[in-house]
Amino acid sequence: MKREMMAAVAATALLALSGPAFAGMAEAEKWIDSEFQPSVLSKEEQMKEMEWFIKAAEPFQGMEINVLSETIPTHTYESETLTKAFEEITGIKVNHQLLGEGEVVQAVQTQMQTNRNLYDAYINDSDLIGTHSRLQSAVNLSDWMNGEAQDVTNPMLDIEDFIGISFTTGPDGKVWQLPDQQFANLYWFRKDWFDRPDIKEKFKAKYGYDLGVPVNWSAYEDIAEFFTNDIKEIDGVRVYGHMDYGKRAPDLGWRMTDAWLSMAGSTSPGLPNGRPIDEWGIRMEEGSCNPSGASVARGGGTNAPGSVYAIRKWDEWLRKYAPPGAADYDFYQSLPALAQGNVAQQIFWYTAFTANMVAPKSEGNNTVDDDGTPQWRMAPSPHGPYWKEGMKLGYQDTGSWTLFKSTPVDRRKAAWLYAQFVVSKTVDTKKSHVGLTIIRDSTINHESFSERAPKLGGLVEFYRSPDRVAWTPTGINVPDYPKLAQLWWQQIGDVNSGAFTPQEAMDRLAGEMDQIMARMEAADKANNTYGGCGPRLNEAKDPSDWLGKPDGPAAKLDNEKPQGETISYDELTARWAAQ
Repeated sequence: MKREMMAAVAATALLALSGPAFAGMAEAEKWIDSEFQPSVLSKEEQMKEMEWFIKAAEPFQGMEINVLSETIPTHTYESETLTKAFEEITGIKVNHQLLGEGEVVQAVQTQMQTNRNLYDAYINDSDLIGTHSRLQSAVNLSDWMNGEAQDVTNPMLDIEDFIGISFTTGPDGKVWQLPDQQFANLYWFRKDWFDRPDIKEKFKAKYGYDLGVPVNWSAYEDIAEFFTNDIKEIDGVRVYGHMDYGKRAPDLGWRMTDAWLSMAGSTSPGLPNGRPIDEWGIRMEEGSCNPSGASVARGGGTNAPGSVYAIRKWDEWLRKYAPPGAADYDFYQSLPALAQGNVAQQIFWYTAFTANMVAPKSEGNNTVDDDGTPQWRMAPSPHGPYWKEGMKLGYQDTGSWTLFKSTPVDRRKAAWLYAQFVVSKTVDTKKSHVGLTIIRDSTINHESFSERAPKLGGLVEFYRSPDRVAWTPTGINVPDYPKLAQLWWQQIGDVNSGAFTPQEAMDRLAGEMDQIMARMEAADKANNTYGGCGPRLNEAKDPSDWLGKPDGPAAKLDNEKPQGETISYDELTARWAAQ
């Protein structure tokens, strides 16, 4: 009897010691079976990965942490579903708050400036890579994973599997952010309309070439004009050849800094970003970490002919070919508007909204058939007349986990565990099916995406193609994203309002960027604010000293509307498959 009592006490003690781990494994199995399928891992591999999380989280059980991200479907899934899973499996509670992108950038900027711990981690666009790698307020993840955070870094993380890891790598070769979600801005069009013989015949008769995916902006403009003014109506619905937005708000600035100038061809060749001139028009010499100017007078390209052309076309197309009211839309209003089914194409469409565009007809989506198959497709963005081979072709948003030194180490470690959990191979395939923001090569090549590809309008084909590397985020030429980004929307808003011409607005923008960078240069020289990698502005010269030079911005073209050129969508996807 005594031995039985002692055995019972010992068993109770063993359960008390190992209870959380055992409970965690039971919860892990429940979530793997009920939620985390499909996965690139076998169930046994998933259980092994979750066992690591449970053990690594033991010192932090009962802790409550706060993280922040912008509002897109992927982050909604994380906030509502994955926080619950993570807490049940690890014992760490996560408050995952969702705000608008501008508010996220503001919170990041405030934490960097004050060194107050507002949040324990952020999903912050890799557009800030130039900022984080210079200000040294963010945690260098390469050193963090190999040093202080070795005990909480997942051995199955597989950094090389992340498609966008080069986007989150600084000029020092170190990883500063960990991708969580990723989406490109591509060309979107109604393939069912483009395939109609009567529409194809009319287009060919008027323009002399085939209706198809536009390769250049000339063809895009022709198609926009054709559907708006020639076709006018399809199946009783008034249709338009273009969609965009113009409301004077911070997202109007992102509309332009998200590589619109590079799509026109105003940058230098180079991937992931043009060197010496990037897609913001900021100049930074190869091998240097010091930006030297944005204005043409200092060797930059913000107010160069190609950039001015890009802004002029944005404003012109918005007024001539988009539905009434589009000029007053913001980012969040314009993209779902496509679901109304009255737009033939959009040159600047974010794949983050694929999930909305594959919603069924019963939810008000008029761009799918009765079976839910998209009647639209996505394709590579057309390029402007200043574009040359070797230049980036568009933008890719890479929302990435960012840690700050101002966060206490224990809270930072707990947040790092959550960050790795939501991008883990156990979780990522299912999360990617929910949000359709692909970050892992293994995920996009999983058989479940092969099966689903016909229902995703070209997303799978694009992310499996070699073309995906030509769409990249803001790069390292931008020394302080929050300080400079806020200048853009105000100047572009003045174009939309008619207060300034595109040339006047871009001249003012370039001048303001140079002024801000001059203050950064002074701070860096006086206090090493940017780690010696702050701006070092070139002396202002006559623009003719730079325009048209081999390493300068392109001079104005005599003909900014060459012959339109298109390619058939089927030919395009066949080329991708062959590559």
